[in-house]
Amino acid sequence: MTLELDLVATLPVLAPLVAAVLVLLLDAAVPGRREPHLLVAGGGLLAGALGTWPGLGLVAGDARTSFCLPSGECLYTADRLTSVLQLTALLGGLVVLVLAWDDWRQPSGVGRTPVVAALVLGATAGAVAVPAAGDLGTLLVALELATLPTVALVVLADPRWTSGGRAGAVDGAVSLLTTSLVSFGLMALGAAFWVAATGTALLAVPTTDDTGLLAVAAVLLLAGLAFKVSAVPFHAWTPVTYARAPLPVTAYLATVSKVAALGGLVVLVRALGTVDGTTLLAVALLAALSMTVGNLVALGQVDTVRLLAWSTVAQAGWVLLPLAALSSRAVHAAGSYLVVYVVGTLLALVVVVAVARPATGGPVTTGPGTALTAHRGLVRTRPLLGLPLALALLTLAGLPPAVLGLVAKIVALRPVAADGTWWLAVVAALNVALGIAVYVRWVAVLLQTPDPAPALQATSPGDRADGDGDDAQEGAARPRVPVREGVLVSVLTAVVVVGSVTPFGVL
Repeated sequence: MTLELDLVATLPVLAPLVAAVLVLLLDAAVPGRREPHLLVAGGGLLAGALGTWPGLGLVAGDARTSFCLPSGECLYTADRLTSVLQLTALLGGLVVLVLAWDDWRQPSGVGRTPVVAALVLGATAGAVAVPAAGDLGTLLVALELATLPTVALVVLADPRWTSGGRAGAVDGAVSLLTTSLVSFGLMALGAAFWVAATGTALLAVPTTDDTGLLAVAAVLLLAGLAFKVSAVPFHAWTPVTYARAPLPVTAYLATVSKVAALGGLVVLVRALGTVDGTTLLAVALLAALSMTVGNLVALGQVDTVRLLAWSTVAQAGWVLLPLAALSSRAVHAAGSYLVVYVVGTLLALVVVVAVARPATGGPVTTGPGTALTAHRGLVRTRPLLGLPLALALLTLAGLPPAVLGLVAKIVALRPVAADGTWWLAVVAALNVALGIAVYVRWVAVLLQTPDPAPALQATSPGDRADGDGDDAQEGAARPRVPVREGVLVSVLTAVVVVGSVTPFGVL
């Protein structure tokens, strides 16, 4: 049997993988360096992003394929939606590299940089491969490639962390690993049932008389993917791991890994074709439970990272919502919503990292700097951070002037309403109000009158810079935002503004 290869079509996957190998080889050639490894890693992600460009212009029905069998089926298929998801994952991985740059510049970052960069590249390559998978083997391997390196990223705590912080990172990694193993077990079992029902491992529209066995396979595969997307009741790992991982890794888990999860769901929904309503009902229940539980628990959070963790659970419900209607419009609506969610969440997390960064340097972790009270009056004291954060929260809430988020919610609701699933549409409408309460509560904190006393006490006198007492104290209490993070905030804010002025509709 021969395969028809088109390596150019697979460049979005190959580029980060080749960059990961180059990073490790470079570390062997010039050990103890940081900048070359990060530049190679960034170049690999940018090359992969450029590789998605031809796919962005494809029309409906066209796709870039590779690893094609003589019978015509292809193990790698990337249409326009797939290319958009791949681009989102690659650019999200690049943002994570930039966020972690300052941490790796510290003396403790020597030796960790090539390992962490290679892990980010490997996980991102897996996330990029998932939505293009054409068979169950590729899907399972790509999902694990997107997941297992993130377990190592969580556990690789900075040596400057306290023993409690390092122990917490191990707990978060174990929670993620356990979830990943259970998820893989469910998907492997679902894949076995799929092959038994259809006689093939290809993810094409199945032709079988045993629809019952096929429905069981679909539900098992869906349950495995629900772990990845943080849907209720498979969400328990999310708040634990988010709160205990380094914040750049949290940003990766909240964004890039979710692209992999949705990519798997899109592949599954497309392959199901006209299967009976059992799977659709399961998707609808997952969506309703996720958005409701996520919003209700997020209302009581006092830490921004935990709030964003439960926000991820709620937003997973919105990503799943249109998939309850089996149609081409539904999968495109889910992809559209995920892109908006990724942009809004990345912008919020970049600001959270900038606010939580210690004045004397050091790792950025969950703690007093990520408490909701640390953001009191941020719009007044640091408007270049406070205003973009408020815009990000309004995007997630779907409120003007962040019209981008509002359009995304309408696009997500439209397939459900068109399909006549009114009970789910009512649940979604109620969760719109709950979501507004979650994010507006945070926005209200940003607009409050700032209390300077806690900020001035945040840094000990020994940590202050030389100079006049008041000026030094103020400078220590409010560390200057690194240029790289400032650029990230500006670019992501511009994306939200442009998207709000010219809403994209459906991808």
